[in-house]
Amino acid sequence: MEKVAIFVDVQNVYYTVRDAYKRHFDYNTFWAKVTAGREVVKAFAYAIDRGDQKQREFQNILRAIGFEVKLKPFIQRSDGSAKGDWDVGITLDAIEYAEQVDVIVLVSGDGDFDLLVNKIRDVYGKKVEVYGVPHLTANSLMSAASKFIPIDKELLLV
Repeated sequence: MEKVAIFVDVQNVYYTVRDAYKRHFDYNTFWAKVTAGREVVKAFAYAIDRGDQKQREFQNILRAIGFEVKLKPFIQRSDGSAKGDWDVGITLDAIEYAEQVDVIVLVSGDGDFDLLVNKIRDVYGKKVEVYGVPHLTANSLMSAASKFIPIDKELLLV
């Protein structure tokens, strides 16, 4: 059985799906699709913690599905901008698990991850499946992936 590790950039998928489709990502359908016939070694969902009840409920849903939820505090800068990305954390975790699995699954459209995807493929010889909204996913990331799977109507909540 193929072993898989899953890494979901929650903020990226939330905003790209909302902007492209005015809907929400269907984590249950995604989980069923990506884990079918596979052994899940690890599954992370990386999110920003704003401390509100609705977010906590969503995080509990992710945990019930099978994700380990990693949270980082939301930082509001004095100039009004905000910070809260997980690029380094996702990269470190993906490299840590690359040797233990056959496939890395990354859900993000962030082009910064093309370096990670290339490294996992070239150094570890592993397949990397990238899920993203096609027109909001960096071309460099789609090109780096062993397989790009578009987030489309099949993976959206009604």
